Amino acid sequence: MSEQTIALVTGANKGIGYEIAAGLGALGWRIGVGARDQQRRDTAVEKLRAAGTDAFGVPLDVADDASVAAAAELIADRVGGLDVLVNNAAITGGMPQTPTTVDPATVRVVVETNVIGVIRVTNAMLPMLRGSASPRIVNMSSSVGSLTLQTTPGIDMGPVPAAYLASKTFLNAVTVQYAKELSDTDILINSGCPGFTATDLNGFQGVRTPHQGAAIAIHLATLPDDGPTGAFFDDAGTVPW
Repeated sequence: MSEQTIALVTGANKGIGYEIAAGLGALGWRIGVGARDQQRRDTAVEKLRAAGTDAFGVPLDVADDASVAAAAELIADRVGGLDVLVNNAAITGGMPQTPTTVDPATVRVVVETNVIGVIRVTNAMLPMLRGSASPRIVNMSSSVGSLTLQTTPGIDMGPVPAAYLASKTFLNAVTVQYAKELSDTDILINSGCPGFTATDLNGFQGVRTPHQGAAIAIHLATLPDDGPTGAFFDDAGTVPW
């Protein structure tokens, strides 16, 4: 690998993912823009390049085995390795999602992207990450997945999006298990919450900008070698599980 840090950001064609790519690109990193839609992916790459980021497109559907395998092969062939993986791609599954009314099929689809997709992409990229001097994995989660916050009296987590909320709790659990398994490596893996950010994921109802929402991912992607692993953070610090 070259001395230039290489990062892959999934779901990077818009919103928080795009801002993560832009923020890491501003550090002089080379950024793989992972996205399903070719037109949106190409547009994002062109915009990033115009702003000075060394970006390249990575066709990537995190819910498809063949797509993920092809993405890993593309990155290996094009840039020779990977230092940082930001698992940002996610869906809500639509609303409302109360536990008593949600379609089990919706839960299955949400978990396929938000959890299994993260596992699929992470495992495909791990061989390259193991070859990095300072490998980092960032799983974009949400404080709504915190069981502690969900059960603390006086804390209002808003409407109950059963499938989406459960997928983020599931993702946090997976993050912890990866950290345990990879404890004897240099890989640092953490969950990050962007806060209530205005994106098309929530109908642009959030109070934070995508630029603000990207900050925690950029922080976790640039942790020092003695940084934390297997933890959950937002801009204010540690988020309880």
